[in-house]
Amino acid sequence: MSEPRINDRIRVPEVRLVGPNGEQVGIVRVEDALRLADEAGLDLVEVAPTARPPVCKLMDFGKFKYESDMKAREARKNQTNTILKEIRFRLKIDPHDYGTKKGHVERFLKAGDKVKVMIMFRGREQSRPEMGFRLLQRLAEDVADLGSVESSPRQDGRNMVMVIGPHKKKAEAKAEERRRKDAEAAEPADAPAADAPAASSDETAATAS
Repeated sequence: MSEPRINDRIRVPEVRLVGPNGEQVGIVRVEDALRLADEAGLDLVEVAPTARPPVCKLMDFGKFKYESDMKAREARKNQTNTILKEIRFRLKIDPHDYGTKKGHVERFLKAGDKVKVMIMFRGREQSRPEMGFRLLQRLAEDVADLGSVESSPRQDGRNMVMVIGPHKKKAEAKAEERRRKDAEAAEPADAPAADAPAASSDETAATAS
């Protein structure tokens, strides 16, 4: 997206001027708008070039551009860092395996990643989709403190699929992990045990006797 025209690059007879706090000034000659911008120590920025006449606003363009770039960079960082992990369950899973796989799901969600949970049906199991639905529902409830269902369980051929998204964004999860590690590194080492108090002269004499 190209940058808006500012100051002397705005070559129209009139503009609809908006003040620095959003107040409507009205339609003024571009020369007057430039004079007002100069007197206020601000820039005249064309914010709606297709309007008739174009809408321009008085603002600090350098500050506005910096803040816009920071917001866009943060948005890109949050989008690109989110990963879709995948984990597979059998319909007839024993409690130990269920606990292990649930632990993997929790670890992924804590790291700020989405999880695609898949149940694979074998043979006659395909006739019992309600069992798969109940298993996925149980998992969603077990990890509800870390994430929520973004895509409800649905049949996909021989599989049933559900997507769980984390409550925390990837950047937040990384920042929290860094704070935890910094806190652990800052903890002082265990202080050495204090020396036992020296025995009194009376106790020494009693021992000698």
